[in-house]
Amino acid sequence: MRDAIGTKVPRSWILLACIGLIALNMRGPFVAVAPVLGPMQQELGFTPVELGLLTGIPVLCFSLAAHLASLAGRRLGAELAITLTLAGVLAGVAVRSAGGGAMVMAGTVILGLAITVGNIAVPLIIRRDFSPRRQGTAMGIYTAALNVGSFVTSVVTAPLAELAGWRAAIAGSAAFAIVAVGFWIFATGHRAFLPAADDGTGGPQAAGRPASRWITVGLTVGFAGQAISYYGVTAWLPTLLSDELGMTPAAAGAGSSLFQIMAIAGGLGVPLAARFASTTAVAVTLGAMWLTVPLGLLFVPQLWWLWSSLGGVAQGGGITLIFIAIIKLARDQASAGRMSAIVQGVGYGVAALAPTVVGYVHSSSGTWSMPLLVILGSVLAFVISTTLSVRKVPRQR
Repeated sequence: MRDAIGTKVPRSWILLACIGLIALNMRGPFVAVAPVLGPMQQELGFTPVELGLLTGIPVLCFSLAAHLASLAGRRLGAELAITLTLAGVLAGVAVRSAGGGAMVMAGTVILGLAITVGNIAVPLIIRRDFSPRRQGTAMGIYTAALNVGSFVTSVVTAPLAELAGWRAAIAGSAAFAIVAVGFWIFATGHRAFLPAADDGTGGPQAAGRPASRWITVGLTVGFAGQAISYYGVTAWLPTLLSDELGMTPAAAGAGSSLFQIMAIAGGLGVPLAARFASTTAVAVTLGAMWLTVPLGLLFVPQLWWLWSSLGGVAQGGGITLIFIAIIKLARDQASAGRMSAIVQGVGYGVAALAPTVVGYVHSSSGTWSMPLLVILGSVLAFVISTTLSVRKVPRQR
């Protein structure tokens, strides 16, 4: 198949495979650090503040660089933007694993900036190159693969560090990028290296009315509520389970792992559910599942496995639904990029504070009740704002 200027366009299944492979690189390199923080601190002499900065840099990049990433995508074209993302992942992993403390920080910044470009570019490719009927499926595969990459990386990093040291372990996260680069070049050919600014008119257009400013505001608030809830629960769920139920660190970590892995079901399930129900019904259902996390842990913490499972499905489905709304409601490619940059920039900026705020509330109150109420408030923001914003998204057929 060829486009209007005679350039070969990859078949949809090849492009879908590329999107999945790209997504494997979009969170895994950051997750790789958590299992080896101890050895890194011992060798590099990081203070607790520096460790916190190391884990917080990626989210800050997602926020602060979102508008620059959107501009880069428009000026360079989506294909080159993805190439730069994958090249940045390889460069960032190499720098981070090769030097001292300053190099580790610099490599993490490179990773954050590169992946921010990918955060913006991938949804635009999905909007441009897939028919409206298949956009939801492609977005579901993308968000599911984000969580697959995180899960696989978190599982293999610690054992690899025991065998070869922490540097080799975090360098191993480049394996997905190497595969993705090869497949991406195979799929897109010379377009992977050439600027090709998009004028916003190409690709299949979604049915429905263009997004208003109020929809953009609503999706931004919804994304912020989703992100605050996600990062707050991810950071503190193991500690909560240890404090409230006396679980061992390994058992408490299983609760967090369950919360992450069940997101795959949410990412894949939302596009399917949208074929049989309205997006409003899907949003309400996801909101109800999200609410079980703070309410369940507050009143029946013994069923943590159930709340972690339901919340995991909700968090994977929630981000999928918001991205589907962006690509369906945007007027054209340019407006989709700007809307995505606003939603992600503000949302991730607020979410970067979530672990600190939840931790402060816990230390100030001395209990987990108040932090769970903070999570409850952010979930309600997600439910209300997202439900009101996705009403105009056409049902998938």
